[in-house]
Amino acid sequence: MKSLEQLPQMGGLDDSPRGRVMRAAAYLFRENGYASTTVRELAQVVGIQSGSLFHHFKSKDDILLAVMEEAIRYNTARLEQAVAQNTDTLKQIRALIRAELESINGDTGTAMAVLVFEWDALSTDRQDYLLNMRKYYEQIWLDVLERAQQEGLIKHPPFIWRRLIGGAISWTVTWYKPEGRMTLDQLTNIILQMGKAE
Repeated sequence: MKSLEQLPQMGGLDDSPRGRVMRAAAYLFRENGYASTTVRELAQVVGIQSGSLFHHFKSKDDILLAVMEEAIRYNTARLEQAVAQNTDTLKQIRALIRAELESINGDTGTAMAVLVFEWDALSTDRQDYLLNMRKYYEQIWLDVLERAQQEGLIKHPPFIWRRLIGGAISWTVTWYKPEGRMTLDQLTNIILQMGKAE
């Protein structure tokens, strides 16, 4: 079993005891599945006693929620920054695509995979809580895309465009290799071209 030092960093987390637990949890939940990961294994990766986990979280369910919540918070901030750093609408769209590719294939990729693949492990009220957070995330996209449609930059209605491009971005996790021949910037340009108006 890997030690915490061997695991990739996770964007948004510091090296506090709580951050270390969440980083190890994201890795183990992704590698082994939430249901199959034991509190003992989690504590072993972090390098603490099992009981010490509960100084930071009440339950394993709370750890799962925290991993997912942090991924959404961090990547929402990443989207906000992408929009704020660009005044041109097309550049904002490109920055949003690049930010989302990075969130899925970069420093929060493990936590984003947990968010997708372990969604059903959450209770309904926790799913609702995260869906409310996700609404704001999606609204950042829709606000820019609505402006893009008004400017004649995209050829599909904003909601449909977002679903098409969002799906394309999400599935890159299954085939894109950061160490491969294509950079994230090159991939960003290809995705942007998919939805632009002629």
